[in-house]
Amino acid sequence: MIGLSTTAFKGDDIEGWLEDVEKLGFDYIEWVCEWPRFLDQNLFEKLKELMSSFNLPLTLHAPFSDLNVASFNEIIRKASMGAVEKALHRAVDLGAVAVTIHPGHCSPVSRKYPKEYLRIHRSSLEKIARTAEELGVNVGVENMPRFPILDAQTPERLKNIIDGIPIGVTFDVAHLNTTGADFEGFITNFKDRVIVLHLHDNHRSEDEHLALGEGNIPWEVLLPKLPKVPATIEVKNLRDAEKSIALLKSLHW
Repeated sequence: MIGLSTTAFKGDDIEGWLEDVEKLGFDYIEWVCEWPRFLDQNLFEKLKELMSSFNLPLTLHAPFSDLNVASFNEIIRKASMGAVEKALHRAVDLGAVAVTIHPGHCSPVSRKYPKEYLRIHRSSLEKIARTAEELGVNVGVENMPRFPILDAQTPERLKNIIDGIPIGVTFDVAHLNTTGADFEGFITNFKDRVIVLHLHDNHRSEDEHLALGEGNIPWEVLLPKLPKVPATIEVKNLRDAEKSIALLKSLHW
C-alpha cells in the first residue's frame, strides 16, 4: 500500500483533499496530529465521519512538537506521554493501521547524564509499548533526521534505544539520507520490525521533504530492498505527491 501524509494537505477542505488523494491513486492516508490538525474532539468526529465515506484506511502520526517522552522534567514527560497515549486511543477509534511516534530528544541535562537519559527514554517507550499492546495498536518509533537535539539518527543509536522493547519501527528513508545514508545497516537491523515506511527526498544536507526523484536518494536501487509494509509519501503538496507516486509506478513498485 502507498499512502499520502497530511503534510501535503493545505487549507481546510478535508473532504476535497481526500477526493484528490483517491483520484491520484493512493491507498491510504497518514494523519499527522500536529497543529493545526490536532485531533481534538470536533476534528476527530469530523474525520471519523468523513473516513466512513471513503475507501481509504489510515495511519496516524502522533504529535511531537514541544513534546519529549525522554524529558528529565517529570511534568513535561507526563504531558508528552499523555499526548502520545491519546493518539493511540484515537487510532483505535479510527481503526488506524499503525501509529508513528518520535523518540525523545536531547537537552543539556541529557548530554551531561547520558545513562540516566537512556534509562528514562527506554522506560517511556516501554510504557508506550505496553499501552499499544493493550489497545491492539501497531506502533513504530521513527528514526530522526540530522538536527542537533534529535536522537535516533542512526541505526546503531535507534537499536540502542529500543533493543529489547516490544515496539516497531517507522523507517524514514529520507531522514536516514541526512545522517549517513546507511540504508543497508538499517534494513539489516530492523527489517522485521519496520511497520511503516516514510518516503520523500533530499540532498542529504537537510530534511527537505522533496518529491521522490528531486533529491539524491538512489530509489531505483533502494526500493527493491525495502520491507513490504505500508509506504507513506511525506511531501509538501499534491503536485509533489503526484510526481512521487508516478516515480514509484515507473519503477514498478
